[in-house]
Amino acid sequence: MTIPVLPHKTVRQMACYAFDNVMSLDVTGPLQVFASANEELARQGQRRAYDVLVFAEQSGPVQTSFGVRIFADQARDELDLTQIDTVLIPGGDGIDRVRRNPAVVSWFQAASDVVPRVGSVCSGALVLAAAGMLDGRVATTHWSRCDEMRASYPGIGLVENRMHTYDPTGLDGDAHIFTSAGVTAGIDLALALLEADCGRTVALAVARRLVMFLKRPGGQAQFSAYLTPAIGASGQLAGLLEWLPANLQADLSLDAMAARAGMSPRTFSRVFTRDLGLTPARYVERIRVEAARGLLQAGDISISQVARLCGFGHPETLRRAFHRHLSISPQDYAERFGVTVLPV
Repeated sequence: MTIPVLPHKTVRQMACYAFDNVMSLDVTGPLQVFASANEELARQGQRRAYDVLVFAEQSGPVQTSFGVRIFADQARDELDLTQIDTVLIPGGDGIDRVRRNPAVVSWFQAASDVVPRVGSVCSGALVLAAAGMLDGRVATTHWSRCDEMRASYPGIGLVENRMHTYDPTGLDGDAHIFTSAGVTAGIDLALALLEADCGRTVALAVARRLVMFLKRPGGQAQFSAYLTPAIGASGQLAGLLEWLPANLQADLSLDAMAARAGMSPRTFSRVFTRDLGLTPARYVERIRVEAARGLLQAGDISISQVARLCGFGHPETLRRAFHRHLSISPQDYAERFGVTVLPV
């Protein structure tokens, strides 16, 4: 299929569909990336690159899954697809009703013939799947819907271990129809789109402003606890899980984390493993590895500095953790992604 191409425009219009019980972050997360890109470009003395809009079945307020309403700028049928660069379909509790709506499914299928980029966030991939748009393509979705997608749509090349499937080159994903994994992966998808549109420097600046890692490419192994830290976790652990990524140099021993969570070490270990599917030590190592990956991708930092900043202490400890999780050394990882790393 030939990818639609819009006439040259200085400003890209990015549209996201909203529906009752949509996951609010699936909508606001990606659109914030594009809005922040405009702010960054303005700081550099450049013109904005994006217009963002939300559309729905009708214009007006749309109820999200946690009660706050999002305002839809336009009704779906009023959208001029010839002026749209990118359409995103988010996920959420209401997605099953949406994917069983023939009018919506047909609309997205028709939109793909006109719009250069059509993507999904989280379980929004189920709508694209229902429209047949993912047949023969690599796709991903929220981990909790992967088994269902695999069984219902066997023609899709489903991969669970990816952040997103967007690739402007078409070599490791798709430049026209693409998907992303759960919730915050939509932000990573938006950063990838931004990088393709405006370059790595702008994308990295926006990622830093949003306190995100610029993850690239979408096919990198997803060991990130930033991606799914709270899935299945009890309220007893929520505060700790939010605190951990910003405190990787702290004492993260079993006793210290148990004290912060207000539990005995034995109870903490049992509850943590039950809710997260990992021991506390394994979980901490995973988020430290993910933080190290982000620093190595950003560049201009030594292996020793990375080890210290991420709580490993010694470069050898970092190297062993990288091999356990990624089967590669930190130095090789940096070189593979074209980053200049200072000597150890």
